[in-house]
Amino acid sequence: MQPDAHLLIRKGRVLDPAAGRDEVADVLVENGRLSRIGASLDAPGAELIDAEGLWVLPGLVDGCIRLSEPGGACTGSIASETRAAAAGGITHLGGLPDTDPVMDNAAVVQLVYEQAEKAGFARILPMGALTHQLEGEHLAEMHTLHQAGCVAFTNAGYPTTDALVLKRCLEYAANFDLPVVFRPQEAALTGNGCAHDGRIATHLGLPGVPVDAETVAVARDLELVQATGVRAHFHQISAAASLRLLRDARERGLPVTADVSIHHLLLNEHALEGFNSLCHIQPPLRHDRDRQALLEAVADGTLDVICSQHTPLGSSARLAPLPETRPGISGLDTLLPLLLHLVERGELPLERALDAVTAAPARCLGRPAGRLEPGHAASLCLVDPEPRRIPGEDWLSAGRNSPWLETELPGVVRLTVCEGKVTWLSD
Repeated sequence: MQPDAHLLIRKGRVLDPAAGRDEVADVLVENGRLSRIGASLDAPGAELIDAEGLWVLPGLVDGCIRLSEPGGACTGSIASETRAAAAGGITHLGGLPDTDPVMDNAAVVQLVYEQAEKAGFARILPMGALTHQLEGEHLAEMHTLHQAGCVAFTNAGYPTTDALVLKRCLEYAANFDLPVVFRPQEAALTGNGCAHDGRIATHLGLPGVPVDAETVAVARDLELVQATGVRAHFHQISAAASLRLLRDARERGLPVTADVSIHHLLLNEHALEGFNSLCHIQPPLRHDRDRQALLEAVADGTLDVICSQHTPLGSSARLAPLPETRPGISGLDTLLPLLLHLVERGELPLERALDAVTAAPARCLGRPAGRLEPGHAASLCLVDPEPRRIPGEDWLSAGRNSPWLETELPGVVRLTVCEGKVTWLSD
């Protein structure tokens, strides 16, 4: 167990979107708590950190990762993946329930908490299964899972084709004010598709996933949200047409939030050219006009959150022909660098971009994180915004399935403090 941090971070650029703060200041952490932010602070006995030229940010909150433990198809361990998170400035992680065994009972939730605590790098916020075994047939014990520590409920990418079962789940969740996370993808329309149903898929001879595989599911789920009043969050929106539905829902006053993966903001369907399996993800990378619409939706707040969609896979997962490979990109190592790359390119304003990976996901998950709040346990990171190449030897996730290896991106994390403990410190 690391000791409580006692640090004086001097003359960093302190950025906290939740407080509207952007200033050069000192940050004092005493006994693990963020004590003060101000000019020329003094703290005898504190470890001094010269942060001139560096940024002090709230610890990032990644709302969508796939856990590699207790088990399942993902590679690595909770220790390896939370270490990668800490090195990327991420302090809190929303973990999906499609583990093996499925996170539909309190014992699995407790195991996840214990493994993360033992590793000591980042806090995992488990999401419980919405239905038993994610099979879409019977309600999971949501209230028991909530008492065990689950922050939200989802069927991950598994279909709930029976609308009555789904409605009963939402009614139950609404009764206990439990948030539900939708991953909108109509299974019958998705089929075995692995690419956006467009010109590139046709050219490569790949089975396509049409936009309406997402919009049909979004429309149905929004109708059930209206009928039940459940607090709802939509994961991994990929299409411009879905944004119109979400905006309409908000205008009607529905309690709805949504996120997008960082990859859908940077890449489009052309990334699959040459049968590049490193860019095989679900939902698929779509047309560039969808990408542009997603960026605009992040900027105006229609999409509250940007997530890594972290899915760490072993090298063997990419050896088959593209349609037979497992979808997913390892994203913890690059979430912050890619975000800063978007800002650098002028595609997102800095304050909104940082809010989308700090305070906004914390709000969606109902957690007191993602902000620099004096008096509370410190969760922050110290970042060098200068560009650097991401070499393979520095890649910390056990999943190396990323198109961003050996590219030059801004943002190196020098220090991470998670809930009062130093969890990452680099030269």
